[in-house]
Amino acid sequence: MSSEHIITVTESSFEYDVIAYSQNTPVVVDFWAEWCKPCKLLSPLLERLAEEAEGGFRLAKVDVDANPNLALRYSVRSIPTVMAFSQGRKVSDFTGLIPEHKIIEFLRNILPPSPSDLLAQKGNSLLAQEDIKGAREAFLQGLDLDERHPGCMLGLMKVLLLEGNSSDAQSVFHNFPASPEYNNAEKLVPLLKAMEDYRSNRLPAENDLDAAFINSIRLASRGNTLASIDGLLEILRQDKHYRKDRARNVLLALLDLLDQNADLTRQYRAELASILF
Repeated sequence: MSSEHIITVTESSFEYDVIAYSQNTPVVVDFWAEWCKPCKLLSPLLERLAEEAEGGFRLAKVDVDANPNLALRYSVRSIPTVMAFSQGRKVSDFTGLIPEHKIIEFLRNILPPSPSDLLAQKGNSLLAQEDIKGAREAFLQGLDLDERHPGCMLGLMKVLLLEGNSSDAQSVFHNFPASPEYNNAEKLVPLLKAMEDYRSNRLPAENDLDAAFINSIRLASRGNTLASIDGLLEILRQDKHYRKDRARNVLLALLDLLDQNADLTRQYRAELASILF
């Protein structure tokens, strides 16, 4: 594939097309060869991401068989090898075929923040200050610009759960893209499912601990997060493996909604650790 964002580079053009060009725009160099099977899987993926970035970075393709001196110069010992250049120097690299979300994370680390990135940062800052309304607006603004921005989707999912809106939070999760943020979103699923079970009257009610669990989920569904955490801690004091660790997993999800740098969050995590261990 060839386009304004994807070029073929040789030993004679590398200095201009990569080193000089990277002074203004990051350049990702794909060292490949025709005989390399993993290269044939990785290269189309890099090309698609370059097109989707619309000039956020340039993809420069180097055939190592045709340009052995470049491979020698940059100590390319196996292929595929991918290197990122910015401000005229190499800033990052990886070797081999890695998952798409890892490549996206690699690219994110070399690219300047997008408007949606900045709005995700703003939303998270407001969330830490307990400004739920302001955080929601920031995340939604970011999603208006990039409807599948993982940072804004994760932030919005947290806001919705803090508000007790598990139905919309579930919709956000079902549309979550492969990304580093997906793992954090997955940690919220136990809370989401418990809220949905509460709404649908599907939570077991066989004993006093079940009644306490229902009450904790009721509190969380009404936005009373701290009271819900207190209730779950009390359940775990009596049964640390309540319902095959359901209370523990819901509690961990609730803690993930809080400001991780706050003293109260640290205290809750310490208390949980003392109960469990």
